[in-house]
Amino acid sequence: MSVQPEVPLRPLPSRPARSRRYESFGYRAKRVLLGPALRTSQLVHERISKRVALAVFSSDPISSTAYATEEILLVLVFAGAAATALALPISVAIAGLLGILVLSYRQIISAYSSSGGAYVVSRDNFGGLVASIAGSALIIDYILTVAVSVSAGTAALTSAFHVLEPWRVVIAVGFVVVLAWGNLRGLRESGRIFAVPTYLYVAGMAVVVLWGIWRWAFGGLGPIQYAPSEAPQLEGFGAALVPVSLFLILHAFSAGVTALTGVEAISNGVSAFKQPQARNARTTLVGMAAIMAFLFIGITFLATRFQARPFHDGNPTLVAQLAQHVLGNPAAFIAIQ
Repeated sequence: MSVQPEVPLRPLPSRPARSRRYESFGYRAKRVLLGPALRTSQLVHERISKRVALAVFSSDPISSTAYATEEILLVLVFAGAAATALALPISVAIAGLLGILVLSYRQIISAYSSSGGAYVVSRDNFGGLVASIAGSALIIDYILTVAVSVSAGTAALTSAFHVLEPWRVVIAVGFVVVLAWGNLRGLRESGRIFAVPTYLYVAGMAVVVLWGIWRWAFGGLGPIQYAPSEAPQLEGFGAALVPVSLFLILHAFSAGVTALTGVEAISNGVSAFKQPQARNARTTLVGMAAIMAFLFIGITFLATRFQARPFHDGNPTLVAQLAQHVLGNPAAFIAIQ
């Protein structure tokens, strides 16, 4: 019997993977902008530390301290200069409310270690209808939060660079695009993007508050002096327009509660923390509340002691006035803004 010689088999030409072969231009562009898609098994490596979580989840409530005091004064100035002194006790009351919220959310985090958002808690305890209302309220809240925070950030820039004022809408839209891109990149990437401005803001405002208190107590720094030409732009300038009433105080309180916007974000995102999730989330929540209370009360204290007044068009902002008055250095003022 004859033996046929073995003929080496030619390897079949390799074909590109189906997913790569049929990738559209749009999908390739999305992968470049947002990074590759992650498998479910990879999500455990995307969890973030307390330091990064403080920047990701607390950037909203911490940044709201930049305009909460101004919102209080916008109400009180119409009752005269004497009424603006009520801003400090109102701020302390709001800080007390913050403490109650933190205690409540710490308990929710302990009970819902995976996710303790308003929708989940309401669904488990009150049913689907209440949960839908709570979820809808959160969606509206987050949309308005982006609008308010971006507007406040744009106002801070135009306070330092007046030439940018005609471009406020364009700058605000640009900020929204950057925020959306950072969040779509993922938690770890957005943490790297948002950590720097968040911590710079906290450090810069802490310097303004502490240095301002020192100069007021020991340096003899007096009230902010406004030029006569600025009088028409100042809210409530001159005589009192309305009496000091309980309604006015409650109105100022409700305006200042904007400082508490976004406090629930950490409770909503417990699952994003590294292990132990619940303990890390509770620690981050307390740290966020401490920073918020310090900055909020500190800014209000300086505003009342230096008799700062808000401008009706928000330019310059109250924080810009305080930074310029306390620091005096143009470079430091621009850095704060």
